[in-house]
Parts: sequence; C-alpha cells; structure tokens
Amino acid sequence: MLTITYKTKQFLFFFVKLLIVVGAFYFCYRQLANNDKLDWDKFLVLLQKNKSLFGISFILFLSFLNRFLEILKWQNLVKTIKNISISEATKQVLAALTLGIFTPVGVGEYAGKALYYDKTSTKKIIFLNLICNGIQIVATVFFGTIGLLLLGFGFWVLGFGLAILLITFLSKSIKIKNYSIEDFLIRITAIPKSIHQKNILLGFCRYLVFSHQYYFLFLGFDVDVDYFSMMATITTVYFLASIVPSFQFLDFALKGSLSIYFFGLLGVNEWIVVFVTTLMWFLNIVLPALIGGFYVLNFRLKTLSPIES
Repeated sequence: MLTITYKTKQFLFFFVKLLIVVGAFYFCYRQLANNDKLDWDKFLVLLQKNKSLFGISFILFLSFLNRFLEILKWQNLVKTIKNISISEATKQVLAALTLGIFTPVGVGEYAGKALYYDKTSTKKIIFLNLICNGIQIVATVFFGTIGLLLLGFGFWVLGFGLAILLITFLSKSIKIKNYSIEDFLIRITAIPKSIHQKNILLGFCRYLVFSHQYYFLFLGFDVDVDYFSMMATITTVYFLASIVPSFQFLDFALKGSLSIYFFGLLGVNEWIVVFVTTLMWFLNIVLPALIGGFYVLNFRLKTLSPIES
C-alpha cells in the first residue's frame, strides 16, 4: 500500500492552503481589473474634489466595526462549547471568510470554522454558524420588508410572506439526514436566552452599520437623495440579493445589478452605483479575506488547527 510521509503531507497541505489564498487574491483582482463599468478617471476626480481624512477614516472604521461585530457574535455563540478570546474568534471568522469566498452561499465558511475544533464538535460548530448567519438573514428580511413597503411594493411583501409560511408549513416534518425544521427549532431553544439576545442585538447592529456605510458612501459621491428613500432602496437591494444563492466573490456583481436598477429609479448615475457597490464589496469582503489568508496559511497539518498564539 502506498504511504505518504509526514513531510509530504505537510507540503501538500501547505500547497492547498497557498492555492486557496492565491486563488482568493486572484479572483478579487479579476473582479476589479475586468469590470468595464468602473470609470477610474471619474472616481479619482471626485476623490480629489471631496477628499477628507475624517471621511475616509470614518468609512474604514465602519468596515472595522462591521467585521468586529461579526467576531463578537461568533465569540458569543461559541460560549455554548467553550470560551474563546477575541483574538481566537478573529482568527476563526477571518480564515473562514477566506475559505468561503469560492463556495456558493459561503459553504466553505462552515468547514473553515469547524477546522478549529475537534471532529466531535463539527456538527455543533456548523449549527452555531447557521445561527450566526441566520440572524443576519432575519435582520435583512426585517429591514428589507420595511424598505419594500416604503418603496410601494406592498403586494410583493404579501406574496413573499405567504410563500414563506407555506414553505415552512409543508417542510416542517421533512427530514434531511434525520433532521427536520422542528428538530432545528428545538435545538435553537436549547441555547440560553442570554446568548440569543446578545446575538440578535449584535446582528441587528451589524446590519445597521454596513447599510449606513452604503448610505455614507453615496453621500461621499455627492448623491442628493433623501435619507428614507436612500435607506429603503439599500435595504431592498440587500433583501433581494439575499434571496438568490451566489458565490462570495460574485456577491458584489449581484448587488451591483440590483443596485443599478433600484438606484436608477432615484436618478443616481450608474457609474456611481457601480463604484459604491464595488467599494462596499472591497472594504467588507476583500480586505477581511486578505487578512484571513494569513490565518489560513497558519493552519497546522498535524492537528488541522491553527497555531496557538
């Protein structure tokens, strides 16, 4: 039987990690370099005109706060298994983000976080990650519904609500690998209320942070639209984009297409919409994923867990 030496395994594992990181960098570069709708000349002129150290710092702070709230969410949920530090939660969240950038609906993110724990905890980690991401979906649906109502799409809200109720009723007893929605809800109620409450608070705060970052970026591009119309459109775009499963690295393209249509109704120039959507993707997905690449490269082969710091 063919056997592989430990050093060979180390080399192969390092090669896979390097391939993931290089691949992440490459896809991010391609999305920026090959988008013919990005008019860099107009962007540089506007940046020179409206350059503000405070404004740039504020936008970068919102990106930091967005990801930091996600890290706090994960640290809070993992308490049900063990206590981890902010530093450890940061490693797990950013490395998982990098691993999930290639996969539909971020499936790789679940595997990425599971690598930091024993195999016996894999199902629990996947379940907790579902809860972690689930609250963002709840926030997106909540604010998106308000946005659709403000924009006059009440009929679509009613239709979507009825569809969700029907799907939930029909699938309640359907089992996937011996688990049903009813079993899932029972497992959710087993988590302490204090953890759920903190998760909800952090999840809704995170939504408000990145949606308002979107809003402030439009202000930076001299877009003159009233606050409620702008926020209603932003929440609607996020809501509709969340319905369609996609890859992380194509997420900005999906949001960009929806944004061009809905912000076009408000009279916003297409090139501004494309730039704002691209900047949101770059600041909140690309930069954290690049940092996460460092943590991916620090996974150890022997235990398939990160180097302890």
